[in-house]
Amino acid sequence: MKVKSFLVESAPFAAMVTVEFLDVGLTTISKAAMSKGMSHFVFVVYSNALASIILLPASFFFARKKRPPITLPLLCKFFFLSIAGITLMQNCVFTGVSYSSPTLGSALANLIPAFTFLLAVIFRMEKLELRSSKSRIKILGTLVSISGALIITLYKGPPILSQPVQPHSEQSPSTMLITTSNNWVIGGLFMATAGFSLSASIIGQAAILKGYPSEITMVSFYCLFGTIQCALVALVAERNPNAWKLSPDIELISVVYSALFGSVATFGVMAWCIQRKGPVFVAMFKPLSIAIAAVFGFIFLGETLHRGR
Repeated sequence: MKVKSFLVESAPFAAMVTVEFLDVGLTTISKAAMSKGMSHFVFVVYSNALASIILLPASFFFARKKRPPITLPLLCKFFFLSIAGITLMQNCVFTGVSYSSPTLGSALANLIPAFTFLLAVIFRMEKLELRSSKSRIKILGTLVSISGALIITLYKGPPILSQPVQPHSEQSPSTMLITTSNNWVIGGLFMATAGFSLSASIIGQAAILKGYPSEITMVSFYCLFGTIQCALVALVAERNPNAWKLSPDIELISVVYSALFGSVATFGVMAWCIQRKGPVFVAMFKPLSIAIAAVFGFIFLGETLHRGR
């Protein structure tokens, strides 16, 4: 019985650690696809569309008996939830990755626990008692998270590890440095926006699941509405018809990976953990992705590891 109880208690922790590995894998593989010219607007549409095709039949099959009625106000909640958690968040993430790197995206994930905690306090999902040591630790953690994200974005220290590269550009070193720094800051701003959007989505999911305890149904409509919204954004932002052609290489692999692991698995696990442990629990695992992303970026993308960014 003790072993079973331990496994049950450990399941959310193991699930969230797995999610962070999957999430870093997604940003790494999507960076590789976008480096080959794939539009991130199109990428988001295809991945969420495939996830919707998988999730919608599954939700009706597995949750049809215990699912509460789906009402118009509930659908409106799902719609607005997808604006924050998919349309805004994913487009900002992949725009940020295209300007910088998966390592920066994971570093700025430090902001997500801070944003989530602040929103949870504002919406009274977390109690803030200054006399309580737990509250003080959470406040300190919030300040450290924000400070760390700013340092990672703005400070670039000496390289620790680097891959050998051959010079292939006629740009002067100073021009390349200015361009890279500007891109890094722009990417950081997009990713910070994505972090806030994800935090808002986590809080929104927690609020919805209190009154509608069917995770798979919520995630299904979440992806469906996200697909529709992202398609509208892509039609406006991506005017090149050739961008919608999907090559049977890293582009196809990245879309399938994103749908299966970035949407179906990740969204499902996060909703399950939010239902059982609360929004702050889910958000606090995000800083784990920094180390994972640094290693993945060094191995698979040839990035140089620095102190700072």
